[in-house]
Amino acid sequence: MKFKNEIVVVTGATRGIGKAIAMAFAKQDAEVILIGRSQDALKALSDEIRASGQASDFFACDVANGENVQKTVNIILDKYKRIDILINNAGITRDNLLLRMSESDWDDVINTNLKGVFNFTKAVSRPMLKAKKGKIISIASIIGITGNAGQANYAASKAGIIGFTKSVARELASRGITANAIAPGYIETEMTGQLNEELKDKILKTIPLGRLGTVEDIANISLFLASKEADYITGQTIVVDGGMAI
Repeated sequence: MKFKNEIVVVTGATRGIGKAIAMAFAKQDAEVILIGRSQDALKALSDEIRASGQASDFFACDVANGENVQKTVNIILDKYKRIDILINNAGITRDNLLLRMSESDWDDVINTNLKGVFNFTKAVSRPMLKAKKGKIISIASIIGITGNAGQANYAASKAGIIGFTKSVARELASRGITANAIAPGYIETEMTGQLNEELKDKILKTIPLGRLGTVEDIANISLFLASKEADYITGQTIVVDGGMAI
């Protein structure tokens, strides 16, 4: 299998896109380390992966807490000696129009979505530099490219990931480490499942392929970017939106 014995860390791993990515790497024989806030949800997913015969471990961690992140990465390194692939997926929304958006709603989204990417990327960079290899993949969003009314905080955090990824790619390239971002469009998750039919129909009319994306669409791109076939790709943002932003 492509990722046999590779150590893959996935943040925000317990549901939606993160869960699909974790499961995809596990099916490719990677040792998947799940990161999230809920110990129970992490254990349930880890048990599910192990029940299928694949390797998995988990650690509860708040990605917005730099000290917590560094401690978690240190524990992983003590146990597994290296981290080969990092998937920065953890993210939240606190939607509201700008004039109604509270400072805490702004801070919560920026801290989880953008600072969380900074914290984990910084923590894994040193061991990757020593190993002279590594793949860093961060989940941005098409909203970080187009913007969206009522999502100024979310758009800013995802646009920040795109710029951050380009800078990290330049800093780490000389040691054979790549950094790329994925910008999903509207994906079928619990979040989009809450949209009413009228809004769904309106969204579908903006997508040339005429459907929402699946979590597997994003997982497949993650597998590619983490593979040897993508060794010469770095600093890029791969848009997976069914043509919505053409």
